[in-house]
Amino acid sequence: MVIAEEVLNIKQKKEFLEFPARLYKNDKAYIRPLDKDIEFVFDPQKNKFFENGICKRFLFLNENGETAGKVAAFHHQKYLQNQPTGGIGFFDCINDQETANFIFDFCKNFLQSIGMEAMDGPINFGERDKFWGVLIDGFTPPLYGMNYNFPYYKDLLENYGFQVYYDMLCFSRKAHAPTSRIFNIMHAKHSKNENISAKPVTKKQINNFAEDFFELYNKTWESHGGGKQMNLKEVKNMFNSMKPVMNEHIAWFAYDNNKPIAMWINIPDLNQWFKYLNGKFGFLDKLKFLYYKATKTNTKFVGLIFGVVPEWQNKGVEGYLIVEAAKHFQVDTDFIDFEMQWIGDFNPKMLGLAKHLETEVTRKLATYRYLFDRNKEFERHPMV
Repeated sequence: MVIAEEVLNIKQKKEFLEFPARLYKNDKAYIRPLDKDIEFVFDPQKNKFFENGICKRFLFLNENGETAGKVAAFHHQKYLQNQPTGGIGFFDCINDQETANFIFDFCKNFLQSIGMEAMDGPINFGERDKFWGVLIDGFTPPLYGMNYNFPYYKDLLENYGFQVYYDMLCFSRKAHAPTSRIFNIMHAKHSKNENISAKPVTKKQINNFAEDFFELYNKTWESHGGGKQMNLKEVKNMFNSMKPVMNEHIAWFAYDNNKPIAMWINIPDLNQWFKYLNGKFGFLDKLKFLYYKATKTNTKFVGLIFGVVPEWQNKGVEGYLIVEAAKHFQVDTDFIDFEMQWIGDFNPKMLGLAKHLETEVTRKLATYRYLFDRNKEFERHPMV
């Protein structure tokens, strides 16, 4: 017997945060997410997706009143799909198919009640840069904001009937490995053009770079759908929130006559410091974070986003930008490894970039879809 409880009170909210910590207590690769990041998702005063969406989270208790699983179920208007599609996320469960089936049935019934015809998961009630996908290969410590789970989660989903909507590939390389021949050729070509330049993001001019990001991001991702557009205020907030952990050698923009045409935004792997905080980020935890940041060398930086405006795509400016950045971070930083945040298998241009970077796949996640009409033909994510 499984009992569902909607998370409404302080005790239930605490249990929603604490259950995964107990579930993974013996898994050395697990890094607990910051409680504040999870609570942000479910705060209507902070999360803009509540303006045009609905989200509820639930605990699932066994006959002894012990938590056996948890999940959130939601829908928002910016999640554009080929049929009304809801989402499930923050799914954690004991290794028991019956319990998982009960949770998925519960989510399906809830989403059907608000007019949905399918559910995707695990996804986030928010942007795709956090808490997206289920890990299916590469069970190493997660990057900041990245989902981590036991290998059996894949079976729980697929045994229920979920199908892979798209694979999410993470690529890695050594930070000091030579840049590829093709990028060096691209760099040599564009270096001859006096109108082309590259700049690292600096803290003193953070708002200027935020404006460049805003312009470039919305031009580049306007055709992707799925809630991709951002406004200038949220971009500036994002950039300013990055200032305390920013490394000024690893985030770069390329310009044509001072107009932004490409960007490569990287930050240190924050989980190399957050892993010491057990999910907490109060006043004392912030002091602890500053201590570890000062005393623990961060050996990995993470590729958050790479983009080239449409009119400059397929012209090699990406190679120019990468070589310019590498000339700096290979000399001025202590990073050993570089890992790219996930690239969807529906994005051949970015997959091609990863190939030219001479990387290898070191982590694989997947976003699953479940069609409520079991007779409807399943289609994977369209190519972009």
